[in-house]
This record gives sequence, structure tokens and C-alpha cells, in this order.
Amino acid sequence: VEYADTGQNEDDLAQKIDELLAAGTKLVWVVRLAGARRVEVHQQGNPMRRALPGEELSAPGILRNPVRVEALYDKEASFEAALRNLLQQRGYECLDEVREQGREQGREQGELVRARLSLRKVLAARRFDPSADRDQLIDACTDLDRLGRWLEAAVIAGSLDAVFGP
Repeated sequence: VEYADTGQNEDDLAQKIDELLAAGTKLVWVVRLAGARRVEVHQQGNPMRRALPGEELSAPGILRNPVRVEALYDKEASFEAALRNLLQQRGYECLDEVREQGREQGREQGELVRARLSLRKVLAARRFDPSADRDQLIDACTDLDRLGRWLEAAVIAGSLDAVFGP
């Protein structure tokens, strides 16, 4: 990627592009900052083409995602492109996917909290006073099915050992 602005020596730029392509560079993008914003795409064996704002640039085998022309000169557009790439490195396609996973984790945590609270209410109603170890066991349990089994056992059990085992 080369940036060309007012005062750019066009002969030097043309020579640099020719040298890069001759050396095996697959693509050269020249971002024109003077006048109407645009990107000139230079590729060995192809005529130069212009890409305008609103268009996407692709670089198969080089970049995973296309790049919006604006991302090469606009701060917000570049942040959006960077965020998309960072999310994909973590296995997400978009920010909405991260949000949905957070909502799902929140629902799961809420169910665990409600199950622990229900178990403690039943134990208190039965006048079962769990030891600190068993209380920690309840807090540490992340298996909703196990909490459900303990809750069912607490409803019918005659002792704490019958709920949690000896």
C-alpha cells in the first residue's frame, strides 16, 4: 500500500510500482489522498484499475477479508476492519456473535444461581444446615443436572448425607 498526496512525485511512484511488481509483489494499492479519494490497483499483467469509496478491494491468497476503500484512509472504517479481523482470530464472524454468546452465558449463569438458591431454600426449610465444605460444593457446582438431583433429594431426604452422599 502506497499513499499519494499533494506533491507526490509521479515518476518516482511509477518507478516504485514497476519495481515492486517486477520483484514479485502481487498487488500494489495506491491510495490517492489528493482530489477525489480513490485507490489505484496495480497487478502484474493487468491494466491499472480504480476503486472508489463504497467499493471493496480483495487480495486472494493475501488477505482473508476484502477491504473497503475507506478503510485505507478513514479512521472509523479502519477500526471496523480491524475489529472484524480480531474477532475472526478468536473464532467469531461478527460482534453480534460475541453478544449472543454473552447472552447465552448469562442465561446459563442465571439458571445456576436460581438452582443453587432453590436448593438452599429447601435445605433451610428442612432445617438441614450444610457444612462449609458442602456449602462450597454447592457454590462450585456448574452442572445444572447435578444441582437438580440434589434439589430433588433434598425434598425427600431425611439427612444431608442422603442429599450429597456421605
